[in-house]
Amino acid sequence: MNSNSSIAENVKMVRDAISEAAIKSGRNPGDVKLVAAAKTKPAEMVREAVAAGVDAVGENRVQEMIEKHAHAAYTGAPLHFIGHLQSNKAGRIVGLCDLIESVGSKALVDLIGKKAVSLEIVQNVLIEVNIGREPQKSGVLPEQLEEILDYTSQTKGINVLGLMAVPPINEENERNCNYFDAIFQLYVDMSKKKYDNVSMCFLSMGMSDSYIDAILAGSNMVRIGSAIFGKR
Repeated sequence: MNSNSSIAENVKMVRDAISEAAIKSGRNPGDVKLVAAAKTKPAEMVREAVAAGVDAVGENRVQEMIEKHAHAAYTGAPLHFIGHLQSNKAGRIVGLCDLIESVGSKALVDLIGKKAVSLEIVQNVLIEVNIGREPQKSGVLPEQLEEILDYTSQTKGINVLGLMAVPPINEENERNCNYFDAIFQLYVDMSKKKYDNVSMCFLSMGMSDSYIDAILAGSNMVRIGSAIFGKR
């Protein structure tokens, strides 16, 4: 991001890069959704991103999201929760978010489903996969994915729309691509299975420093923060 450029200009530059990568991967540019990752950014900046035409806004922190929601930061764009979701806060965002991207345990599935049923809604989610097997990160391990999808398909009030991943940060581009390829293969494999309340519509992977490679590997939803808003 150019420090002298506006949020609207940055969104356009990211869109252009997304379009180029999508075409290169044999897809329509409109097939890749741009989520503005708005962690720590004030409501005014978020509204600028929405006005610039991002497809959705993503937040990492429950309290911050609730506060900005009260200031109408997200009006005009779907709201996603993209951060680590603690069990004791899960109920607070059900029905507030259009999509919870970071569901990585059966406990969260139960909590979200129960809250959604009480609100008489169905909450859309993505299952987070810990593709790098990092102990400090949330998400199910690749070999646990089929089990949690089967479990979620039998849980009322919850609907799975795909997968999300935050691969390990690597300076080696080839290693990043290996992780992206691995999660895409899981996405393809799970797309072939038939579950109730599960449809593989979205593969959310790729951030400001990696979204081009992620799109080339098959991602159709990218979470972009600093390339839109600037460094934190």
